[in-house]
Amino acid sequence: MMLEANRFGEGRGRPVLVAHGLFGSARNWGAVARRLSEDREVWAVDMRNHGASPWDPDHSYPALAGDLAEMAAAMGGAVDVVGHSMGGKAAMAMALLHPEAVRRLVVLDIAPVPYGHGADNLRLIAAMRAVDPAAGRQAALAALGGDAVAAFLVQSLDAAEGRWRLNLDALEANMGRIVGWGVAGAWAGPALVVDGELSDFVTPAHREVIRAILPRARVARLKGAGHWLHADRPRETEGAIRAFLDAT
Repeated sequence: MMLEANRFGEGRGRPVLVAHGLFGSARNWGAVARRLSEDREVWAVDMRNHGASPWDPDHSYPALAGDLAEMAAAMGGAVDVVGHSMGGKAAMAMALLHPEAVRRLVVLDIAPVPYGHGADNLRLIAAMRAVDPAAGRQAALAALGGDAVAAFLVQSLDAAEGRWRLNLDALEANMGRIVGWGVAGAWAGPALVVDGELSDFVTPAHREVIRAILPRARVARLKGAGHWLHADRPRETEGAIRAFLDAT
């Protein structure tokens, strides 16, 4: 599946493919992607069932990995891949299932393990369904609680068209797959895994699992950042990605 992409720095240096997390979109990565594109071409994609990309009932990691591999082919071949959360799992699956498409891999605040927060995500889907999209962003923000999570979710609200730019049905049906894992294998290429100091998504216990799948992985921690590293510490996130890509 060809995904919609925001493109920056066309024709500059080695290409970088950026994959966002659940309920996100390419626009979440605009600031970081622009800075990275100073010396490299960056494509930040809307994952399937998100943003302007096509919808499909299959939201498994092999399907997401296939989409990313297709985008890499459109970018000219093997690319550097940056993935956050769900996008990080999709990026790891891409490396395992389509190793020829990945040059270097950056995984942000996620491990290749099953997580137990599926019920929390389903509650967010139920809350989004309860919102009248035509009422506008401010009304939706208030209805969703007015907090940082609500502000993140309403970025995917298209008030003009009166709809969510998320395939809530597919995401709900595939939630077990999204918070799960189940992709076997190992990838021997250069990898960087960055977790947020204030996040519990990557724990010391996960490091052994990470290195079993990514034996050349370096694991780093970003101080003062939660799960949304690129929002909490955008310059530091960009700096960590840039330093790794420049050094390997």
